Amino acid sequence: MAKQQAEVKEAISQKVKMTPSEAIVETLVAENIKEVYGIVGSAFMDMLDLFPTAGIRFLPVRHEQSAGHMADAYTRVSGVAGVIIGQNGPGITNMVTSVAAANQAHTPMVVISPSAGTPTIGWDGFQEANQVSIFEDITKETVRVTHKSRVADCLRTAFRIAYAERGPVLYDIPRDLFYGELEDQILKPNQYRVDARGSGDPASIEKAVELLKDAEYPVIISGRGAVDADGVNTVGKIAEHLTAPVAVSYMHNDAFPADHPLAVGPIGYMGSKAAMHTLKKADVVLAIGTRLSVFGTLPCYDIDYFPKNAKIIQVDINPRQIGRTHPVEVGLIGDAKATSDEIYKQLQVALPSTERKSNRLEELSKVKEDWEQELVDLAMEDGSPINPRRALLELTKALPENTIISSDIGNVSSTANAYLKFNQTKRHIAALTFGNTGFAYPAALGAQLAEPNSPVVAIVGDGAWGMSLHEVSTAVEQNIPVIACVFNNKSWAAEKKNQVDYYDNRFIGSDIEAPDFAEVAKSMGALGYTIDKPEDIAPVIKEVLDKRQPAVLNIYVDGTQLAPPFRRDALQMPTRFLDKYKHLDHGVWGK
Repeated sequence: MAKQQAEVKEAISQKVKMTPSEAIVETLVAENIKEVYGIVGSAFMDMLDLFPTAGIRFLPVRHEQSAGHMADAYTRVSGVAGVIIGQNGPGITNMVTSVAAANQAHTPMVVISPSAGTPTIGWDGFQEANQVSIFEDITKETVRVTHKSRVADCLRTAFRIAYAERGPVLYDIPRDLFYGELEDQILKPNQYRVDARGSGDPASIEKAVELLKDAEYPVIISGRGAVDADGVNTVGKIAEHLTAPVAVSYMHNDAFPADHPLAVGPIGYMGSKAAMHTLKKADVVLAIGTRLSVFGTLPCYDIDYFPKNAKIIQVDINPRQIGRTHPVEVGLIGDAKATSDEIYKQLQVALPSTERKSNRLEELSKVKEDWEQELVDLAMEDGSPINPRRALLELTKALPENTIISSDIGNVSSTANAYLKFNQTKRHIAALTFGNTGFAYPAALGAQLAEPNSPVVAIVGDGAWGMSLHEVSTAVEQNIPVIACVFNNKSWAAEKKNQVDYYDNRFIGSDIEAPDFAEVAKSMGALGYTIDKPEDIAPVIKEVLDKRQPAVLNIYVDGTQLAPPFRRDALQMPTRFLDKYKHLDHGVWGK
């Protein structure tokens, strides 16, 4: 081993002869890549053969889409860019959905994309596809290897852009370019990319501080950028200095500790009414590490909460996001922590002693208390067999504080947004705005690999579970002790709610017939439990936490207790013009 390490050190310090596969693998080693996710394929087998000796674990999945979701979550928890790979053609195209999801989630990722060999490009041969064109719109960049001597250089470029622009990059390499020989130097990451970011324009920071100093009712929105930059602690210092309430951006419930007196919870669909009523009052909004997405700021619960006249200070690492959805008074392009540190430093000088507004703390305490009581009251309404809110309430009460929770897309998964509270960062791994089902379980597997000693739970609807359950085999095979909580209401419930509200209960395509998921899990080697009483949730959670094995909880919940429509902004009551369809106008059916 010592000899191998010495050889690696020598390879980094000077140009040496190696194969392209060796150059790629050594670049991955330099980038601290410990796992690569995918399905074995002949296109990259020469590189794959080197992984065990290099100390890289190849983690085989059952479907390449899962590889992307695993890498996405691994990166969100660890901070290290995930790497995925597949066979040219169908293996790579199977990754489209998860790569698109990572792109909208701003997650650094490198997609190693073997393609047709250079002698056969353009012949429409076996497993050939123009992978670069397919991925151009769902990645930050597509990097093509044009010669075997460039394999390491192009891979360095892929990592540089993935980290710099916070998203996936396609590294496309014709399959014959893994072979041959070249001379190259394996560089250290600090020789070709910079991780440290600045704190933004000094004049703009001064203006931001002046706005905050004079604000009557400042409110902070903390987002994913604050989490990734380890800046949440500084967000708290600014909040305490100003006695400013802190909301968290949509589906980033871990972006500020829920037990902080100034925390008011998440905005966005099925978020916190406490956060929404508070944000409505803001005259200055300090948005740190959030793009303030359109969907994440839409009205919810019939509360149009995003302030129309507030002066917005937006901090984002990406200049493309500044003022993109809401006009800003001050835009700061910078690292969330570095910028927050500088704002706090200058605030202490500009506003050396602030009188704590005790009435504001009392006001926040009351609005939060009212919201918490409403959540409990809604959960305690009877359901057949279980009110889904009650199941969420019991689940969140039973889980340890350091639990990482991934959540999917769907009616119950979205309702979970109101019940999920975190006091530590990098605990909430949500599907975010690409909105694809089948995210939560493979994401939970990736999160568990990034943090092996923490409990990891996936919240999944039965529809999304149909797209995920094959990866239970991966969990069992690789001994990944994730707990899948399948909320089974026998329907695609988000769409069913649309059919209730807009289509007079005509349920077309939204009902699901499925096997007993607990028995299926057992047949795959995992623990399986069927739950139809709310009081059974906590004991089962305790049991599976103690056993530390892959587990599936098939939790039957009431399919009639549904959250409000997910896309009310994009739906409208139907009108029919042809006579044969007029009876389908809303309110006419059944008359």
